Amino acid sequence: MRASKWLLALALLSLAASAATPLAAQGHAKPERPAAAATTPPNPLPPEAVTNHVLVLPDRTIRFTAQAGAIRLSDAKSGAPLADVAYVAFLKDGEDPAKRPLTFAVNGGPGAASVWLDLGALGPWRLPITGAALSPSAPPLTVDNADTWLDFTDLVFIDPPKTGYSRILAKDDSAAKSFFSVSGDIDALGVVIRKWVAANKRWESPKFIVGESYGGFRGPKLARRLSESEGIGIDGLVLISPVLDFAWFDGTDNPLTYAGRLPSFAATARGLRGLDGRSRLADVEAYAAGPYVVDLLRGERDPAVLDRMSAKVAGFIGLDPAFVRRLAGRVDAAAFDRERGRAQGRIASAYDSLVTGFDPNPHSFTSHYADPVLDALCPPLASAMADIYQKQLNWFVEARYDVLNKAVSRDWDWGSGQPEAVSDLKQDLALDPHFRVLIAHGLTDEVTPYFATQLLINQIPPMGDRNRLRLVVYGGGHMVYALDASRAALREDARKLIEGK
Repeated sequence: MRASKWLLALALLSLAASAATPLAAQGHAKPERPAAAATTPPNPLPPEAVTNHVLVLPDRTIRFTAQAGAIRLSDAKSGAPLADVAYVAFLKDGEDPAKRPLTFAVNGGPGAASVWLDLGALGPWRLPITGAALSPSAPPLTVDNADTWLDFTDLVFIDPPKTGYSRILAKDDSAAKSFFSVSGDIDALGVVIRKWVAANKRWESPKFIVGESYGGFRGPKLARRLSESEGIGIDGLVLISPVLDFAWFDGTDNPLTYAGRLPSFAATARGLRGLDGRSRLADVEAYAAGPYVVDLLRGERDPAVLDRMSAKVAGFIGLDPAFVRRLAGRVDAAAFDRERGRAQGRIASAYDSLVTGFDPNPHSFTSHYADPVLDALCPPLASAMADIYQKQLNWFVEARYDVLNKAVSRDWDWGSGQPEAVSDLKQDLALDPHFRVLIAHGLTDEVTPYFATQLLINQIPPMGDRNRLRLVVYGGGHMVYALDASRAALREDARKLIEGK
């Protein structure tokens, strides 16, 4: 999740033009009538279950219908089943479907299920994920979510193949190779969304995509794919802790990597948690985008530059100046997370560096440890989601609910070069003058630091109303919605975007 695409992919958790790419022609060519044996999949997911619910909150009551089921992806030529992609939809009762906004939610990794957004922030039920709840053995007890987005949009949570309960049905590995690639993943998700819209007759609904982490990388590409290949226009995006350009996170020779993370390190050193925390980082941002970049570009051969830069960085991030000088003023997340608490035998989470845990190897020069946020949350989230599927949604699957499938990240085909979504975002904004985007970050997230996104979107021209693309920064880390105040602020900002305000 940190210095390489594979590790970053754990945090963020083209279908080829050849015949080996099974979904390439999905929806564009009439499939041949398949033989019965070819369409009988091994171990398919159960039929859709529909249930009715009432969410009683202190200030309002929401009646809604839940759908739990799967979208079948099939080979366009033979009709052979390729995958069952699981979804959960929450639809508010008593609304006009033609006017009711519809939001599709995907998480990241690649390899992450959508439970993070569902039970973390958007859905009707929420699992607390701070304090004592931040533990693998924490009881997976959900609460009614007063910050649910159901008030202003219907919600469809999608688990890509091999995440959650979604499964690959193909008899060979060609489908998996396609699904586990940058462009093949977008193609598959585009088909899933189009099939869900068709099955539920929601063509007229205003449509939005919310993506977290690598899901934020997916967002601009998915909006473009739906418009170009599936005949579906997207009204806007909410991107939570997105990575928009992997070149800004990968490699030790890119000075922008260090400049992008410096304000988040300083936010941690200053203990900033509130919604106004960014206003207290103006001095760090000015240095990071100016003198720091200039000195980084001067290289490592001038001792005076290294002395000056190291002293300044150490002052901002609260580490020993001699330690920072040994790193030539170039402090990465792993060094910062361990060095801050080395004397106390504690390490910080890359997902929220104000959260720390015990270092299992405190006296070793290097240490390998489970992240005290990400790894601590996977078991209770998996149990809570399985419990909701079985008890609330009446959809039981005899399998493990896979919150974060690291094998997907390991096998991911990133293609040639560094993947980026900035060019897709530019095209989305340029083509549709009504298209709008909200990007949300946490101050102390080191995985996808907010200032890296700020520097990137500075390179996007306004194209009319510059407020169509907004960056908001709240207290908290990668899962910015973990904090009550940040979750409420995110909901309000998303409501304004979806309602066109």
